[in-house]
Amino acid sequence: MFSHLVFASKNYSAALRTRVAVAVFFFISGFTLASWASRIPSLQQQLHLNNAELGTLLFAMPLGLLLTLPFTGILLSRISSRYIMLGGALLYAVLLPVLGLVQHSWQLGVILFLFGSSRNFLNIAVNAQSVGVQQLYNKSIIASFHGIWSVAGFSAAALGTYMLSANVSPLYHFLVVGAATLIMIAFSFGDTLKQDVPSSGKKPILVLPDRPLLKLGLVAFCSMAVEGTMYDWSVIYFQHEVKGAAGHIGLGYTVYMCAMAAARFAGDKLVNKYGVKKLLQLSGLLVAAGLGIAVAFPYFYAAMAGFILTGFGISCVIPMVFAVSGKNTRLSPGHAIAGVSIVSYIGFLLVPPMMGYVAEAINLRVAFGIIVCSGIGITFFSSKIAK
Repeated sequence: MFSHLVFASKNYSAALRTRVAVAVFFFISGFTLASWASRIPSLQQQLHLNNAELGTLLFAMPLGLLLTLPFTGILLSRISSRYIMLGGALLYAVLLPVLGLVQHSWQLGVILFLFGSSRNFLNIAVNAQSVGVQQLYNKSIIASFHGIWSVAGFSAAALGTYMLSANVSPLYHFLVVGAATLIMIAFSFGDTLKQDVPSSGKKPILVLPDRPLLKLGLVAFCSMAVEGTMYDWSVIYFQHEVKGAAGHIGLGYTVYMCAMAAARFAGDKLVNKYGVKKLLQLSGLLVAAGLGIAVAFPYFYAAMAGFILTGFGISCVIPMVFAVSGKNTRLSPGHAIAGVSIVSYIGFLLVPPMMGYVAEAINLRVAFGIIVCSGIGITFFSSKIAK
């Protein structure tokens, strides 16, 4: 009896260390991406870019994500996801400060392409790791990982708001974040999951989604369209449409990330109680309502409330989609997630850059109004998936 308890305790302790280590890499992913997003207005001003020019350059990051998906498949077929995750995180830490050094628009485009590529490696691999950790527990824990990602996001957004108000240059800001990232990698990598979840079938290099994965991919497409828009344009929306004070233009993005984090920590309980399908449908309605409020009432507190609702709504969509995808019996979690990501990244690829063209031709408020359709799309496409 005693030896059984000791064995169970050791297993729980090992599972907890692995869970914490993987959570650190989720934190790295969110903190680094949000640090970049918080300084987009600074770099736009530094390079003298209009909205259309900025939109074109922002196209480079999701393009890097999409074009490196086949290479992720090759790597997942040959080596552990933990090493792909490590490589992506290290590239993230190195490339972020380089973004602060750019002097010409073409340089920004090249670095964003590489930055997007590193994000793809980190994103696919860390989600594959999370599915493996999930199998160590008898309850849903996936959303908590994405909750950590969001905590990192709003922490980085808050830091970015401070750096903006203190007139700290993007370079010094990004150097601090890059150094912190390297320290977190050094302390956490050793406890990450060493054995990936095996698949029952073959390991293809590039996975094209079948019908069930395609349905999930369309939900993720709409979600990534919203997330990409919020990362790239929410601060600029507060700057030009809400017309917030210089030190406050990052607050909309901050409260959005804060709401996303809070909802993700509650997400596992809600999934266990109501199921994935109902929660996805409600999520889409919240996204549409939140963005609708921010567009209809472009005033500081109303827009803040709208962004909070949007954060609540979008919070658990990608975690739920990836968790369901990872249960695919035909493929390993990494390959199934990569298959869904092919569809979702197209939303991340196309929609945020198109926002710049619409904003330049009409205004950013109209561009955000179009994104309301993505919230409706989440509800519609999630109604088509199996319970």
